[in-house]
Amino acid sequence: MSQFQSHHASHDREIENLAEFDRVVSAPGGLAHHRVQAVDLTGRTDALLAADATGAVFLGCPMEPRAAAGVRATGALVFPPIPGLPFDPYRGRLYSPDELYARLDEGYETTPDALAYDWFQQTRADGDVFASMLRAVHDDAVSDALDELVTGLRVVGVMGGHAMARGTEEYAGAGRLGRELARAGLTVATGGGPGAMEAANLGAYAAPFRDGMLDEALMLLAKVPSFTRSIADWARSAFEVRGRWPGGGASIGIPTWFYGHEPPNAFAAHIAKYFANATREDGLLARSTAGVVFLPGSAGTLQEIFDNATPNYYESRGEPTPMVLVDREHWTRTLPAWPLLQSLAKGRPMESRIALVDRIDEAPDALKRLGG
Repeated sequence: MSQFQSHHASHDREIENLAEFDRVVSAPGGLAHHRVQAVDLTGRTDALLAADATGAVFLGCPMEPRAAAGVRATGALVFPPIPGLPFDPYRGRLYSPDELYARLDEGYETTPDALAYDWFQQTRADGDVFASMLRAVHDDAVSDALDELVTGLRVVGVMGGHAMARGTEEYAGAGRLGRELARAGLTVATGGGPGAMEAANLGAYAAPFRDGMLDEALMLLAKVPSFTRSIADWARSAFEVRGRWPGGGASIGIPTWFYGHEPPNAFAAHIAKYFANATREDGLLARSTAGVVFLPGSAGTLQEIFDNATPNYYESRGEPTPMVLVDREHWTRTLPAWPLLQSLAKGRPMESRIALVDRIDEAPDALKRLGG
């Protein structure tokens, strides 16, 4: 059998934690043709030496040298851990806010999120093919984990700018939108950053609680309106909300280190953070299978509108998905994307899947009307 399996067969043969390894290694067939991602196997030398590892691939798994030599002898490929990196390129799961903001008490600059961005800044323009390969492997691993997460979920994207400040009515409206979508059984996915993105993730987090919880959380967050003065203070205030109301609803954030000035927000339970912004943008929109709501934004949000419109126009992902633009003044006069989107959609199936509304609170009904 080839090293390369079909997409579904490969997902079935992925091992991402020690419990899965112990179950598979003792089963008939052992580790043959499995992919083991970032699992510490230093305590499993005897099991590795006794296993059939034909066609197996070990990605960043610490193991004793004789164990590595043993599995190679049976036909496995071993990609060792890369020393000195502030991230794991072979990771088998998405990030969490607690992981990215570890050591926040010592300052944002000490967190894994900041260290990964610093590494990216140092390597992005040096032409080093090894660094490029590590970024690509990392981003593919994140996409793989994201695909596993969203299987069977009805995902709705909420797009909007990072400049929307806490304490504003617009921010509160985006929070209520995220809450209503989550309570309707949808999984909210955003670009994972501050502003409108944070507000929508906050709303999804607030969904299981009484209505007053969101109002109280908004008041607490308003004390630190933006991340621009201090990312650490901005992030700490979010963790304060999470600490006061633990166990909130889950949502997805999909940010990028390409925009280093946009730290990830702490209200998305699952964070798929990428180095390549193009991969991140396409992945976010492609997985928003229940539609996308576009809140007021600038260049990034404008790009997302037409990144989403293109596959809807060509139906390259199948039936067009709903697109709801919020704020008539913004999308017809400030940044007139709506007239162009209408012209593009005219006479095509996507024409019945686009809508423009005046207020955020109209977006959920518009989404339902369009079939989202």
